Amino acid sequence: MIRKLLVANRGEIALRVFRTCRELGIATVAVVAPDDTGSLHARSADETVEITSYLFSEEHIRAAKRAGADAIHPGYGFLAENADFAEAVNAAELVWIGPPPEALRAGGDKLEAKRIAREAGVPVVPTGEPDEVGYPLVVKATAGGGGRGMRVVRSPGELNEALDAARREAKAAFDDDRIFCERYVERPHHVEIQLLGDRALGERDCSIQRRHQKVLEEAPSPAVDAALRAAISDAAAAFACAVRYENAGTAEFMVDGDDFYFLELNGRIQVEHPVTELVTNTDLVRWQIELAQDTRTLDELQFETRGHAVEVRLYAEDPRTFFPQTGRIERLRLPSDIRVDAGVAEGDEIGIAYDPMIAKLIAHGTTRTDALDALRDALDETEVSGVTTNLPFLRWLVSHPEVRAGETTTAFLVEHPPLSRPAVREAPAPWRTPFRLNLPSPPPAPPPDVAAAAADHAGAGGEQSAVVAPMPGTVIKLLVGAGDEVRARQPLVVLEAMKMETPLTSPYAATVRAVHIAEGDRVAGGALLIELEE
Repeated sequence: MIRKLLVANRGEIALRVFRTCRELGIATVAVVAPDDTGSLHARSADETVEITSYLFSEEHIRAAKRAGADAIHPGYGFLAENADFAEAVNAAELVWIGPPPEALRAGGDKLEAKRIAREAGVPVVPTGEPDEVGYPLVVKATAGGGGRGMRVVRSPGELNEALDAARREAKAAFDDDRIFCERYVERPHHVEIQLLGDRALGERDCSIQRRHQKVLEEAPSPAVDAALRAAISDAAAAFACAVRYENAGTAEFMVDGDDFYFLELNGRIQVEHPVTELVTNTDLVRWQIELAQDTRTLDELQFETRGHAVEVRLYAEDPRTFFPQTGRIERLRLPSDIRVDAGVAEGDEIGIAYDPMIAKLIAHGTTRTDALDALRDALDETEVSGVTTNLPFLRWLVSHPEVRAGETTTAFLVEHPPLSRPAVREAPAPWRTPFRLNLPSPPPAPPPDVAAAAADHAGAGGEQSAVVAPMPGTVIKLLVGAGDEVRARQPLVVLEAMKMETPLTSPYAATVRAVHIAEGDRVAGGALLIELEE
């Protein structure tokens, strides 16, 4: 029996695991890095141990031994899908709350996972060399997830820069710079199946994303009917069997009409797991713990899907550009009538080192409309001051006609820029669903050039232009020098914040008048970086 459990993570997921541990009578241990000592998760555990980094597996094991913990829960991100970490935990005679190392290795390497899926009869998206895959393609990190190490490439001229950026970002986030190329599908739905072992607990729709990271999740998916749900669930279970999966995990799929393709396996609890918990009345973290300590078996798993649940992520970020923001939360009022999984409290500081998520807001209703209405009301009740957040964007999002109609794809925020006025929806024709013209879909509009929003320019005429930092961060690449001629939309500098890279581009063809930064500099939001002149 587990008497004391260490969470090898921070923020919201650490607090989520602590909550279930307390319900089970299990003592909790938090770990805290030197730049995170004032965090809410460090204040909320029964015991706290300082470590040098969340990415050092030996530090977590040392902390668990020092605290007398019996088990380690990895949460999500950091080392959650690291097979070597799982193996080291087992070797230290601690209970690992997750799948076995062999399953993590088989499913965690995206290329190996695709090979196994193909052999199990599960359809996959084509991967290979850029010339084989064709354009557009997407560059992906072989390890990890959360949108880090991903770049969409639409032409050969963009490839080298995308490969370099994806490698750097993957190395920073997962200490693994392996990448691969995959065919890019323009307007799919992103649908994932919650797994416990080889049992499927229904699907979630996570199609609305920014920078390849999810911002709204719901269960069940409005894009999936009963037949497609059964087919995707069977495919997820077949893959789980093929890798001998145990504990909680998620099989992610891309859905394009009636076709679906396996993307990857996330061998951990997901950020969006609460929507599945609400529609199945299941505590997935409790199942994780009880499966790991052999006090429960999957034969006891019984659930019935009821109603609909929707989740959004409240972030400290600009509501239009999604650039992360920093600052102290002076006031935080979160709704009381829905589920809220928070990672910070009033008075806490949002820095540049970690994901800037403040809380997840999750609403449940008898119908999808009921759930969206409850979430809309909850967002109206939410207040945050002291730091810029995406709250205006979330309010806009849950009221958008396309979202309310359940017709969003992964291209939604490209085709509907944040906070833009929704187009007037035409009344649907009675034959809308079964009738389709045999015409190709138009290409999606290019995404708004949010990086160019960091440049203050007024048009032609020889005016100087100041390129400023849109958020606090570290200069990891300086691509120009004083006197250089640059073309419109040419990258000038790359900033890193929260393990994500943001290239800043020239708003027009210009000459670099002055450069005020060097690689390695840490800059504040609004800092002057580069001056241009036409």
